[in-house]
Amino acid sequence: MKARGTVHKYGDNVDTDVIIPARYLNSTDPKELAKKCMEDIDKDFVNRVKLGDIMVANKNFGCGSSREHAPIAIKASGIACVIAETFARIFYRNAINIGLPIIECPEAAKEIEAGDDVEIDFDSGMIYNHTKNTSYKGQAFPEFMQKIIQAEGLMNYINRQ
Repeated sequence: MKARGTVHKYGDNVDTDVIIPARYLNSTDPKELAKKCMEDIDKDFVNRVKLGDIMVANKNFGCGSSREHAPIAIKASGIACVIAETFARIFYRNAINIGLPIIECPEAAKEIEAGDDVEIDFDSGMIYNHTKNTSYKGQAFPEFMQKIIQAEGLMNYINRQ
């Protein structure tokens, strides 16, 4: 499994309130959530993001509340994978549960810049920055996590078993 796209870059402590502001939590429709994704930190994100793009952030991505709306909004916006130095634990779990690939790689998170063309090989954990001709070794997804992601989330995976 691979993903390749243009990078949207963010800093430290991107919390769930800026990923999807609380004022939009009256909807659970992924398409509606995607329209407001990152609105409070990057007003133009929804106009720039394309299917298959990559989100990169620094430390503690997804901190804040435990709302599943945040990874749902990111995934529904078209983001194929999120790379960060570290993730908040509950965000990490929620992302996998809904089938959003995420990968921790401090070196990649620090060096990759907005607009870079990046490819991720989920089987090996390798991250390739085609813009800068660099590569990074991230954490490969265990086979069971890849199956959850391929099934588009934990519930779909369980229902198929």
